[in-house]
Amino acid sequence: MIPRTVFNEDHEQFRASFRKFLEQEAIPHQEQWEERGQVSREVYLRAGEQGFLCPTVPEHCGGLGLDYRYNAVIDEEISRAGLSGLAFALHSNVVAPYITEFGSAALIDKYIPKMLTGELIGAIAMTEPGTGSDLQAVKATALRDGDHYVLNGAKTFITNGQLCDLVIVVCKTDPEQGARGISLLLVEADSPGFSKGRTLKKIGMKAQDTAEMFFDNVRVPVANLIGEEGKGFGYLMTKLAQERLSLGVCAVASAEEALRETVAYVKGRKVFGKAVADYQNTQFKLAELDAEVTAARVFVDKCIELFVARRLDATTAAKLKLLASEMLCRVTDECLQLHGGYGYMWEYKIARMYADARVNKIFAGSNEIMKMLIGRELLK
Repeated sequence: MIPRTVFNEDHEQFRASFRKFLEQEAIPHQEQWEERGQVSREVYLRAGEQGFLCPTVPEHCGGLGLDYRYNAVIDEEISRAGLSGLAFALHSNVVAPYITEFGSAALIDKYIPKMLTGELIGAIAMTEPGTGSDLQAVKATALRDGDHYVLNGAKTFITNGQLCDLVIVVCKTDPEQGARGISLLLVEADSPGFSKGRTLKKIGMKAQDTAEMFFDNVRVPVANLIGEEGKGFGYLMTKLAQERLSLGVCAVASAEEALRETVAYVKGRKVFGKAVADYQNTQFKLAELDAEVTAARVFVDKCIELFVARRLDATTAAKLKLLASEMLCRVTDECLQLHGGYGYMWEYKIARMYADARVNKIFAGSNEIMKMLIGRELLK
């Protein structure tokens, strides 16, 4: 494996502490969380106590002001442990930055301290039943009425949908203006007229509470507007690059873990009198996977460096998301095959990883959208 240079000693000490946290506070509860369809609120509170939530929140906003690499460490360790129900990446990498970078001082003071402690769990509601990845086509409306917006609409596939206390809602404050009419509103979960629908049953990520949301004449204070009215689409485009980077980080870490699991399995499993690892086919397959994962690791580490230096552009982030998610699905499929029938059993980690991997080609814009973005830039 090529030595990694993107992290320093402080990041690795942080990694060791967070890995210990997961071993004590998360891994023992994974089976229970899968059965319940969501993780416990307590794990967020305990993570907050130890400084593992929103580590990049600036000091002037009450946070530690650490660089993005600390978020990357958290993403990698959660992925390696197979804890797909823990949506710390959404809470810390997506929701908090919208508030700290585009929100008012009043919004920061009101919500960020409790997001740091885990008292408030964040979510973002983009996708609607009929729009998919086409954010310009959202139909949820928030029309001004004095000091409030009146919010109406429905959202689906919302991560942290049941657990969340606070949700960023993508809506149209001016339905006639298309993308220029999109705004972002912070909505508290106990707001009258806001209801959470079903927890959706998924192929994988069974411990993650993905849900529907409904807004029926929800009155949202104008003060809860993030940034400026009509600028929401621009904010989304800015932050989607970071979300896609995080997905790339998670995908590569998951693929590395799938490979580790498989190497250990084929060494111990015997077929026709010898270890599966002794067959040339096994060695060739593992060599191909290892080479592919190594190439992806080099790319994702370069993208982390670019992001920390504020030089990661949207097209490169789209390339990373496309390549890393496709790679993860190939790797987990091949690794499952090398496990044979046992790979299809839920008690084996590779089965969970295989089921969890597939959605990566859909998250944060489907891979078809990534190809459109890359192609458009290429043909300028």
